[in-house]
Amino acid sequence: MQAVALAVENPPGPKYPACLMFEGIDLYSDTMTRPTRAMRDAMAGAQVGDEQKGEDPTTLALEARVASLLGLESALFFPSATMANEVALMLHCSHGDELIAAENCHLFFA
Repeated sequence: MQAVALAVENPPGPKYPACLMFEGIDLYSDTMTRPTRAMRDAMAGAQVGDEQKGEDPTTLALEARVASLLGLESALFFPSATMANEVALMLHCSHGDELIAAENCHLFFA
């Protein structure tokens, strides 16, 4: 039990989890790649709307598709897992509640 506690308090390795340290397709940020001509054309021709106001047809279609796949009434799109985790914490915790997590937990660096 002591070894587990030490591992949580002082995790070995880099600041970021091992899952982010691998060779392959880098999806870390949209600034890491440059869009192709076809991608630019698709973006220019895409229907747009404000997703914060429930007006973006692409986001609404994605949410409906995911809800259907999961057999749920509805779904919400979050641009990152960190944002989804933050919202989940706000829904399940009250003001002044505390969270116990590893010191390199991504919620602290968001």
